[in-house]
Amino acid sequence: MDTNRTLTGRRALVTGGARGIGAAIARRLAADGACVVIADLDVEEGRRLAADIGAAAVQLDVTELLQVGEVIDSHGPFDILVNNAGMDQHAFFTQTTADDWRRLLAVNLESVFATTHAVLPHMQGAGYGRIINIASEAGRLGSRGGAVYAAAKGGVIAFTRSIARENGRKGITANVVAPGPIDTPMLREAVARGGERLMGTMTGATLAGRLGTPDEVAAATAFLASDAAGFITGEILGVSGGMGCGA
Repeated sequence: MDTNRTLTGRRALVTGGARGIGAAIARRLAADGACVVIADLDVEEGRRLAADIGAAAVQLDVTELLQVGEVIDSHGPFDILVNNAGMDQHAFFTQTTADDWRRLLAVNLESVFATTHAVLPHMQGAGYGRIINIASEAGRLGSRGGAVYAAAKGGVIAFTRSIARENGRKGITANVVAPGPIDTPMLREAVARGGERLMGTMTGATLAGRLGTPDEVAAATAFLASDAAGFITGEILGVSGGMGCGA
């Protein structure tokens, strides 16, 4: 357990925080001293993690925009916002439907609008805030079989940079963490469907030649949440083993 309590006194909201990358982020922020609220559709899994790390958990469907505001009003105010909730769909674009587009945009992009809109007034009044949006290297590089997902994550990147511009002189930073292939249960399920050739394709796309770990994404997120990153805003921090090198 990290004993460097750099976030003591800070209150953090992590969406999609019950498992995978989100759980690693929640665990790391709590270890660094933050008071963490885990918001996830699977509240039972969130509560199990919360009990383990000394956090709180709340059920949240990030596509229900009114519910987003109510959760933040009830459990905030927050000094740190980590927008991690997301979903993907592996299909070529011509195989997708308008309903697919709406769902992917609602989960991956519109939810980021909603949470940010709800936390910013307090951050602006306090003169302090850290917004970290978990996007994807797909948002910079595109994704074969994931065009709508990539478009949504590209939107997250552009939105984050815009929020950084609007709030740079108000003590608020806004940055993106862009993971590449990370070893999570969701990725393992995709590999099970696509076979070991898919695993080779993903690891071969990185300069490191391996999958990343959720803890590596969490470390980058915790750094951007800390006071040490106070002069870093509007940036994209790739955690992808060099997948985005040169992008």
